[in-house]
Amino acid sequence: MIALIQRVTQASVVVSGEEVGAIGPGLLVLLGVQRGDDETKADKLLHKVSHYRVFSDSEGKMNLDVQQSGGSVLVVSQFTLAAETAKGLRPGFSNGAAPEQAERLYEYFVARCRNTGLATATGRFAADMQVSLINDGPVTFWLEV
Repeated sequence: MIALIQRVTQASVVVSGEEVGAIGPGLLVLLGVQRGDDETKADKLLHKVSHYRVFSDSEGKMNLDVQQSGGSVLVVSQFTLAAETAKGLRPGFSNGAAPEQAERLYEYFVARCRNTGLATATGRFAADMQVSLINDGPVTFWLEV
């Protein structure tokens, strides 16, 4: 399971001209589900995402996690994170989870985010989404479990 996280001042997702999710300061979480992923991996990744210290403390050092900073998360499914890119000029997607498994684990991850008390917005699974963001820093990290 993969999360590409970006510290943002704001982010939003639009589907068919309708805004379906938006946050102010916080983390944009692009979530990729791979074959073999399960709830245990989702829980480990959520722990890492929610506790990763990428927000500045009073001294300007990255010492605060998203909850400590008062931020929100916007979780967007992104199967392309599981792409095989080492060979050739066209990505392969055989490492990605089957759509049913990916959607189930995406929904599980989102539910667990909300259960932790994180203000959580989402995109729409398997939709053609337009994601807008203002990356703060820029600060971007690839997390994998």
